[in-house]
Amino acid sequence: MKDAKDVLRVVGMILLAMFVFVVAVPFVLKLVGLGLTIVGVLIGLAVLLIKLAVVLAIGYLILVGIRALLR
Repeated sequence: MKDAKDVLRVVGMILLAMFVFVVAVPFVLKLVGLGLTIVGVLIGLAVLLIKLAVVLAIGYLILVGIRALLR
């Protein structure tokens, strides 16, 4: 039973930290007057990089498949 309480305590801390990062940090930054444009640009670049990696991986798999068929 003590293990279950420890697990619930850790899960609670993680949920509280997620709440702080999602709700409180942007609210405080808006109160201070800082915009989240830099964070938005970084997230946009990360998404673009992931999309590029997926396209390159699919292209590589298609080329390998064509090469295997030609042998």
